[in-house]
Amino acid sequence: MGNKKIKSAVITNNLFRSLKVYNFRLFFIGQFISLVGTWVQQVASSWLIYQLTSSSMWLGLAAFAAQIPIFIMTPITGVVADRFNRHAIFMITQTMLCIQSLILGLLVIFNYITPASIVLLNLAMGCINAFDMPVRQSFLFDLVADKQLLSNAIALNSVVFNSTRLIGPPLAGFLVAQFGEGLCFLINTTTFAGIILALLLMKDIHYSKILHTSDFKENIKEGFVYVKNHYPIKSVLILLGLMSLIGMPFMVLMPVVAVEILHGDSHTLGFLLGTAGFGALVGALFMASRSSTTRFENKIAAGSLLLGSTLVLFSFSRNLYCSLILIFIIGISLIIQMASCNTFIQSMVDDTMRGRVMSLYGMSHIGMAPIGNLIAGAIAQKIGVAHTLLLCGTGCAIVALWFYKNLHKLKKHIVRYVR
Repeated sequence: MGNKKIKSAVITNNLFRSLKVYNFRLFFIGQFISLVGTWVQQVASSWLIYQLTSSSMWLGLAAFAAQIPIFIMTPITGVVADRFNRHAIFMITQTMLCIQSLILGLLVIFNYITPASIVLLNLAMGCINAFDMPVRQSFLFDLVADKQLLSNAIALNSVVFNSTRLIGPPLAGFLVAQFGEGLCFLINTTTFAGIILALLLMKDIHYSKILHTSDFKENIKEGFVYVKNHYPIKSVLILLGLMSLIGMPFMVLMPVVAVEILHGDSHTLGFLLGTAGFGALVGALFMASRSSTTRFENKIAAGSLLLGSTLVLFSFSRNLYCSLILIFIIGISLIIQMASCNTFIQSMVDDTMRGRVMSLYGMSHIGMAPIGNLIAGAIAQKIGVAHTLLLCGTGCAIVALWFYKNLHKLKKHIVRYVR
């Protein structure tokens, strides 16, 4: 019994080891509060636009507007993350996102909301997030200031992201049904206080090396050249970009799945997204328990193949309980793949290139998704959501098999970069 308690304590200590760092602990708590509201807004926004239009094409367009700025702008914003104070930039982006949420809520409450206004506000949010994403990802290293803690910090960041995803969507389903979408947006506005207060309380932040040389265009070029010549990072970014293009659109189509396939309502949508969040939380906790930054390439391959094959099965499901089981597995596989990609890249990149490389990570992970969302929305209008999900899953499986085929070559190159 004593050995079991000691083993349990060791596992718990290993699981949450980066929370011993004061600044990261503040970030973790602030993110938790803020992201509950973010998930509430995301679900309410997708439900609202579907109620206004009854169109999967509009769902794809709204998601496209929210994410395409990340694809276009991140090469520039990555240089910003490497050249300027990340703490200050992060504070600015969070304040601007708070204002965006407030405007959206007021438009709904005073009945001025239209599908076009949602798309425009999503576009504004995307432009802000284009600065926020590379700064946020690079800022994790500034907070823990230790590569030995980096993989755990990245995984715990996924834990807070997905634990709030477990809370936010079901809460949004309840709030939309009882009070309407406007209250959801105003709740999100208030939750930004969590991360803003956390940023204000931080002290003695260890900043990575900040660029002071070369012009802006040269810095952008350096980022692309660095990735081009770094085979392991380049391979993972290609995989991530293809998986985001082909696989991520399934999330945008969830309102249609809830209504047209499972014959449910906003509660059904909340359960689907909440269950996906629970699966992702389980996957994130698994990743946080890993103590080494090696062999993440195997987890990338396994997570990608599991995601594709389970998405294929999900496309055939017409039963809510079966769909919940499958989307739980999808959530696990998705976070294992994404967290492994993030940790793999951040453990290998040079500090002076971190912001620019993480901006390209954002371009692959988030920036490719809007293109896929738009394509998937258009395809779903023609052949239906179920067949579109089948195509998404099959495409992901093919990409995963390609990565498996090149895994041996990837491992040979890794030896050159690991010190």
